[in-house]
Amino acid sequence: MKEIKAFIRPELLEDVLEPLYAHPEFPGLTISTAHGFGHIAGREDTSDFGKVPMIKLETIVPDALLDEVLTLIRERASTGRRGDGKIAVYNVETAIRISTGEAIEK
Repeated sequence: MKEIKAFIRPELLEDVLEPLYAHPEFPGLTISTAHGFGHIAGREDTSDFGKVPMIKLETIVPDALLDEVLTLIRERASTGRRGDGKIAVYNVETAIRISTGEAIEK
């Protein structure tokens, strides 16, 4: 299993969510608002430190879905401009469903 964290532009949230929600095997995700900054070459104005709004998406997916979900997020969240965001992928050893205590299958 893999954990995906994606930081995307707020105005592209619906474009990313629609196909994920429609995917029959996609397990779900958490959506959070976030603020931060990136180092953009040539930027001299420091007044935006920590103020750039982003949306953080977090999900845990089976290995078999990883490439498809990454492609979907990247294609739907990209404007081709700096500041589109980032996607990070982490290995997940164990995930447990709190309500039942059962381990979630890889």
